[in-house]
Amino acid sequence: MAAPKEVEIGTSFTPKFDGDGLIPAIAQDASTGQVLMVAYMNDQALAYTLETGNATYYSRSRKKLWKKGEESGHVQKVREILVDCDQDCLILKVTVDQGQCHVGYQSCFYRRVKAGSSDTLEFIAEPVYDPNEVYKK
Repeated sequence: MAAPKEVEIGTSFTPKFDGDGLIPAIAQDASTGQVLMVAYMNDQALAYTLETGNATYYSRSRKKLWKKGEESGHVQKVREILVDCDQDCLILKVTVDQGQCHVGYQSCFYRRVKAGSSDTLEFIAEPVYDPNEVYKK
């Protein structure tokens, strides 16, 4: 294992996965800077992403690799991967077409806590596609 200073200021990519073998990965639109979603990667998902250039995550609920866009067609092409100082979180700067959220929004962050409230959300975006059309099951 690399010494902390090597991890923090060195040039070796040594991602630090948690006890479940996962690392958080934040997808950000490379053009606009908008945060699109937060997901997790295991070592296999990260390796596949690096190999193909297409964002691939690990689905904690399905317990398997999740190639972003495999059902919707809304893939994420990775342009750059940023790693934080202690290498336990990633930012994937991606190019996208539309609708990165499974409920029809461009971003999974389409609501905010309403000002002055501790329990009410308000919408800050409009849907960009109909998930019922995309996810026909």
